[in-house]
Amino acid sequence: MSLIFDTHAHYDDSAFNEDREEKLSSLPNDNIYAVINAGADIESSKKSINLSENYPYIYAAVGIHPENISSTPKDYISRLEKLILSGKKVVGVGEIGLDYHYTKENKQQQKALFESQVKLAIKHDLPVIVHDREAHADTMEILKKHKPRGVVHCFSGSLEMAKEVIKLGMYIGIGGVVTFKNAKNIVDVAENISLEHIVLETDAPYMAPAPFRGKRCDSSYIKYTAEKISEIKNIDLKEVFEITKQNAKNLFGVK
Repeated sequence: MSLIFDTHAHYDDSAFNEDREEKLSSLPNDNIYAVINAGADIESSKKSINLSENYPYIYAAVGIHPENISSTPKDYISRLEKLILSGKKVVGVGEIGLDYHYTKENKQQQKALFESQVKLAIKHDLPVIVHDREAHADTMEILKKHKPRGVVHCFSGSLEMAKEVIKLGMYIGIGGVVTFKNAKNIVDVAENISLEHIVLETDAPYMAPAPFRGKRCDSSYIKYTAEKISEIKNIDLKEVFEITKQNAKNLFGVK
């Protein structure tokens, strides 16, 4: 039985250029039920839709990542809206959000980009997939203002922040980081929030869990994340898969 729902991957990434078809054709044999392929700009959003049309278990999210702000066209909202309306399997707006790791000079532009896409998601009754890197306060300010449905992907905040996200009705996305030796915050979050508020993800080809850290990640590695969560919470592995799968189905409307 296919139990694994990977709520965040980038199979359009060049890391899969050599064997994309082979890898994607094999994933259902690894108990993969569904994958959300997230866009990072207009072109990758189009590629996400193409993947969703070619593979029954893949669904698409469209959006512009904050790191791509400098190359974003002025009419990005109308372009994203066309993609939402054209793609039969577009189930979310993402990957969107704030990233202050490399630059803090364009905070206002990032916030405007993020907020406009949150509004687009609400307009079309779609969940958001939120990227938040070293921008916790501003991310929460926008989420509290608009209260979208969605998930904070690759959650890196505190337990207190996780509780605030859950109060908004959003989910916490947990991936391979929870298996890292120096992961303290996300282990604390996984231990102290209910499984009903967690969805699993890989961020493939990035963020491979231990013992594959540094290697190309794919959805089959999600089992290592699930095993760590079952260990932290002292619950059965099958329960982790089943509940997080149902959470993801509810969030993205996948039946």
